[in-house]
Amino acid sequence: MSVPQLSLTAARHLHLAAQGLLRKPSRRAKPDDILPTIRRMSLLQIDTINIVARSPYLVLFSRLGSFAPHWLDEALRHGDLMEYWAHEACFLPRDDFALVRHRMLAPDKMGWKYRKEWMHEHASEIEQLIAHIQQNGPVRSADFEHPRKGASGWWEWKPHKRHLEGLFTAGKVMVVERRNFQRVYDLMDRVMPHWDDERDLLSQEDAEYQMLANSARSLGLFRAQWLADYYRLRQLALPLMLEKLEQAQQIYPVNVEGLGPAWLHASLLTLLEQAQADKLTATHSAVLSPFDPVVWDRKRAEQLFDFSYRLECYTPAPKRQFGYFVLPLLHRGRLVGRMDAKMHRKEGVLEVIALYLEEGIKPGLTLEKGLQNAITEFARWQGAQRVTFSRLPDGLFSAFRAGLDIDAA
Repeated sequence: MSVPQLSLTAARHLHLAAQGLLRKPSRRAKPDDILPTIRRMSLLQIDTINIVARSPYLVLFSRLGSFAPHWLDEALRHGDLMEYWAHEACFLPRDDFALVRHRMLAPDKMGWKYRKEWMHEHASEIEQLIAHIQQNGPVRSADFEHPRKGASGWWEWKPHKRHLEGLFTAGKVMVVERRNFQRVYDLMDRVMPHWDDERDLLSQEDAEYQMLANSARSLGLFRAQWLADYYRLRQLALPLMLEKLEQAQQIYPVNVEGLGPAWLHASLLTLLEQAQADKLTATHSAVLSPFDPVVWDRKRAEQLFDFSYRLECYTPAPKRQFGYFVLPLLHRGRLVGRMDAKMHRKEGVLEVIALYLEEGIKPGLTLEKGLQNAITEFARWQGAQRVTFSRLPDGLFSAFRAGLDIDAA
């Protein structure tokens, strides 16, 4: 059987179809959409920067359209979701606890996320903390007193925050909710009362195989070297895993223009004929998070979308090329640009500090309409009544240089 040939555009569209970003949502979002949307991506990365909407809410917005952010909080509180180290710190379906349990039981392998020396040095205090949770219920690190400033002049992490982070990585406590985006921890045995390591634990090999299967489904179309990064897997027998997935008819070989050999997940086979004929169309325009699965693997984004991206919020201001918190702009299957933005919540204003188009992207009516709708909906969802622009490419939004008034949410 010959290997299907795909254009680069078709490959992009298949990937976006798997991610839920090919077309604009066809209906209004509802609370029950949160879990299926995260399950579709497998993982929802967590980041606390809130210069605009925090990343996990923004990733969901890009796929669902306007939704109430507290729906995500409720899905965690109701036990649909859990938090753990997956790609990085992520929300993932609670049903996937078995996939990461082996990591919890070997915290020494988790690098900076677990300080063995700290946990041993403070073992007595940590046991008292566990007893406190057992007797008094879930806690936040904010429930404990703050220490003095450290020798460097910076406020140090309070000891209890370090204790809780270590217990979290070791799977002794789990996050049961977030209050004002602060983690609330309870004992793992209370959160997962029916779990039994002796009975339910997956081997590392079996867990990582399932992680790869999830990654393949969520990527949809992928090169072999993109697969392991999704859950940050290391030292895999990747050829054997791919062979096993192929034998299970979960993935199929394809060849992509400019990329070469790649794989297609079985869930997209119904779209393959359209894709081969270049009739699989992308109609969605959206503002993406820097931590969206589409762009979190910078090498993949560059190879698949010709989009070279670096998050510059940790770069000194004089050395930034594009800005502090730069958001990729998706338009009809392409990453056409990026914008540095800030939400002024008290004033109800979304400030677009700078917007850049990628090389070769020319302003036009279709592009302008798509980006205007995406930015307007993005602003309205955050409660803005006005968008202001400071730096824009020539020929884009010429009629809106003084700003854009929008309807309230």
